[in-house]
Amino acid sequence: MKLQCVLAALCVGVGALAGKYTRELNEPKPSGGGSDGQTVEFRIAKLNQVWEKAKRLQLTPVQQSELHSDLKIQEKDELQWKKVKVEGLVENGEREAQLRRSFYVILAKYGMDGKRDTRPLESNHLKDHDTQEGDMFDDPRLDKLWNKAKISGKFSSEELLSLKREFQHHKDKTHEYNILMDTVSRTEEIHKNVISSLEGDAKEHMLHQKHTDLKQKMRDLNQGFERLRKLSHEGFTGDSEFREPRVIELWEAAKRTNLSEDDLDSLKEELRHFETKVEKHSHYQEQLELSHQKLRHVESLGDKEHIKRNQEKYETLAEKTREMGYKMKKHMQDLSNKISQEGLRHNEL
Repeated sequence: MKLQCVLAALCVGVGALAGKYTRELNEPKPSGGGSDGQTVEFRIAKLNQVWEKAKRLQLTPVQQSELHSDLKIQEKDELQWKKVKVEGLVENGEREAQLRRSFYVILAKYGMDGKRDTRPLESNHLKDHDTQEGDMFDDPRLDKLWNKAKISGKFSSEELLSLKREFQHHKDKTHEYNILMDTVSRTEEIHKNVISSLEGDAKEHMLHQKHTDLKQKMRDLNQGFERLRKLSHEGFTGDSEFREPRVIELWEAAKRTNLSEDDLDSLKEELRHFETKVEKHSHYQEQLELSHQKLRHVESLGDKEHIKRNQEKYETLAEKTREMGYKMKKHMQDLSNKISQEGLRHNEL
């Protein structure tokens, strides 16, 4: 009971908004829907609260789609954790703490943590041309590399687009890392109190693991920057395996393990299939934004029948994009876990 009280205090202490969402942590609403009779989107009440708030905010269609996918992944992980907990297989509170941190990261990523986000999140690459050329990536090092690459003559138009996607991905990864750092620093003292009832060794292990995770993410960012630096200076080579930044990131991580050539070849084939899925999802995101722009135009004309048809098309496309986004992110999560586990297994052999 004492531990539960401390956990409740943590949910309130991290932030007013986060506290609001965590009051109904892991409590699913009735399957019949909410008080307005509409079907709820998620089986966990706090995730529904986030989603309902997001729909009232001025998020782009692509941002809404990305948020929905992130919430679906969070839901899957939390329900999985609840099942393990019920079966009595939970050894310590670290998994619960990770889930709590990932939830706060989602809130901060989409500007729902009660703090003003000075960096506008823009996942719709169709609007890249509106960005000021001198400050495209919010990082002087990235901007310098990008500007050099553009005038180097080493890249075709298609290769420049691929390189730009890698730069944007690195920018987003840095933003997420900063959010996670802020989340960890704000909750660390409270987290120490939460696990104060544990034995000293277990407590130290949990705190050490949290910092180890952050250090690994920082190493990944540094390696990612080195790859961009090398690409900017040397250009793409003929043996470039993949085009999509998330796939490249997984492949680079796999090559840093001690996987055998056969295992790497098998993984490479799986990553090719995954890349197709990523590209298809990106295409649907583009179509979703275009559909939204068309809907806004039709609404300005006032033809109700025309509006209804375009609204239905837009909603169908939005649902399909969210579904594809969830499957793509789940697949990426599975691949990342697989690479980590296989790498550990081979290192132990």
